[in-house]
Amino acid sequence: MNDLNQKPRLLSFLQEELKIPSASINLALNDPQLSYGSFPMLLWRYGLISLSQLDLIYDWLDEPGHSCNF
Repeated sequence: MNDLNQKPRLLSFLQEELKIPSASINLALNDPQLSYGSFPMLLWRYGLISLSQLDLIYDWLDEPGHSCNF
């Protein structure tokens, strides 16, 4: 399991801006199919975020300096 105490900026954005619970984030982080860049899609596929939240995540990732590294 990933340590959310040392979370990348994406995880901070998910928790602080979109108010996604850490339990939901951990569920997707522990998926065996997790690969670079697939994390937002896993959240959506599990039904943990809405399509509009998925759009917000990708908009955020498109901003300079943001990434989906874990």
